[in-house]
Amino acid sequence: MPPTSAYAQVSYCQLLDQHHSSPKLVLDMKDFNDHVRSDSITPREGSSTPSSQLHSPSLSRSPLLHSPDHPQAATKPKPGPKIRFSSTSPVVSAPPSQMHSPSMSRSPFLGTPDRPVTMPPSGARTPMAYIRSRNLTPRFLTPLGSPLRKALHLTKLDPTDAWLPITESRNGNAYYAAFHTLCSGIGIQALILPVAFTILGWAWGIIALTVAFIWQLYTLYLLVNLHESPETGIRYSRYLQLANAAFGEKLGKALALFPIIYLSAGTCVALIIIGGSTAKIFFQVVCAASECKAETLTTVEWYLVFTCGAVLLSQLPNLNSIAGISLVGAITAIGYCTTIWAVSVAEGRLPNVSYNPIRIGSEVSKVFDVLNALGIISFAFRGHNLILEIQATMPSSEKHPSTVPMWKGVKVSYTLIAMCLFPLAIGGYWAYGQLIPPGGMLPALFMYHSQDVAKSVQALASILVIINALSSFQIYGMPTFDELESIYVIRFKKPCAWWLRAIIRTVFGFTCFFVAVAIPFLASLAGLVGGIALPVTLAYPCFMWLRVKKPKVYSPKWWLNWGLGVLGMCLSALLIAAGVYVTIDNGIKFNFFKPE
Repeated sequence: MPPTSAYAQVSYCQLLDQHHSSPKLVLDMKDFNDHVRSDSITPREGSSTPSSQLHSPSLSRSPLLHSPDHPQAATKPKPGPKIRFSSTSPVVSAPPSQMHSPSMSRSPFLGTPDRPVTMPPSGARTPMAYIRSRNLTPRFLTPLGSPLRKALHLTKLDPTDAWLPITESRNGNAYYAAFHTLCSGIGIQALILPVAFTILGWAWGIIALTVAFIWQLYTLYLLVNLHESPETGIRYSRYLQLANAAFGEKLGKALALFPIIYLSAGTCVALIIIGGSTAKIFFQVVCAASECKAETLTTVEWYLVFTCGAVLLSQLPNLNSIAGISLVGAITAIGYCTTIWAVSVAEGRLPNVSYNPIRIGSEVSKVFDVLNALGIISFAFRGHNLILEIQATMPSSEKHPSTVPMWKGVKVSYTLIAMCLFPLAIGGYWAYGQLIPPGGMLPALFMYHSQDVAKSVQALASILVIINALSSFQIYGMPTFDELESIYVIRFKKPCAWWLRAIIRTVFGFTCFFVAVAIPFLASLAGLVGGIALPVTLAYPCFMWLRVKKPKVYSPKWWLNWGLGVLGMCLSALLIAAGVYVTIDNGIKFNFFKPE
């Protein structure tokens, strides 16, 4: 569009506003353009124009449209008084780039002090004003509403998110959030809680469990509210992304990368160990009940059977697609936790049960034993590394942010988690006391009640553990799938083909199988693992809140988050040291490539 035409468009709208009281004013666009160049316009008579057309936005882009009833006059215009632009207010010329800007259909020009905004008094809008901003661009590009609605503050969003498993689908809801959170928040590690009570005793065991539950629930609340920024419109769809944004890329990776990788891939390895071992027990229970003479598989072969099932389920494309599997995992987790503690309590306390805390050796050994017990409790509350990923599967807008449904799902899921963890820890310690084996409640059930409890109940508990391990493998493996696929996506600028995605997930599954066979004692290091994973759950969210939200210095929130963050980091260092000391002091059978 030439500069003269743009100048004429704005000036013409002003001229119409000044002569709105004259219904018979008709302008010929050709004459109008000629007079613009000579700073004068000559009005003409001969036809009338409806008043609605005088304020039509189309007048700023094209000549008047004449209907058959009102043809264009062919006679020459009669001479009349000339109108000079010098008598009008200063004219504002819009840059050509703004004339086709999408924001022009939703908002006026943005003025500056030296260039005031001139708008028609009628407040006319363009015919495109009814189009909602979310229909103009894909949903994943405007997660918090159009950035143009925030003073043209454009955010840097990664379009490759639509090609990755975690953010490929954003149609989640509060139910999906509850399924995923419950499946990842409760697992086989909860069955080891009574072991921590043997060191802490009744009072300190319950206090430590309660404090840890409240603490991790608070940090969970922080993560849910840190997922998206209303100021910038950015969504942090992965825990590592939020850590990089808060601490910087180098420091964020140094602090969070290893714990997150371990909680993802390391948990999958532990699930293969637990699932394969339980499958072997299940076969023995069922075979003994039916008096069959079939020979059972070896432990390695059971690991392989479990891995094949996990790899097959892992072919589902994205995190939302495994919502049904997470629901099954949540139901089975609640089922086996309730079954095990209910059967243990129903069978009554074992003879000669003692509840005196086991604290032997030197004072240093006693202190490290207590810290190791705290590590076991903290290990029971894992899953915070998946909260941002779960919330990333939800749609979000300015009026309906994802924080609301996500927090609803979290409240429901953690209410159910508390109903499982506390009875399991208290009831299990009451039933077995100091006699509980290091493996926790599941080995205790088969060790002390294999003859008293019906085989069907034992088989039910075993199959629930196996199904839950298969389901948990999917949600804990999803961050690793996402990371592996992102390497390909960033390099080649296109999504992974279905066959490449299948290869990546199959290789990951059998790599975990190899590690499970090579290091089958990994599940015995619960205290050490708890110390490594503790900052992700209890410390980093507090520091990230301080860095991102920037609360007022010395305010209650400032003190609370600094105190919890520093305490969490100190506790993590102590738990790691205690886990290493207890492992060396008590000894551990390093049966490499010899799973039992």
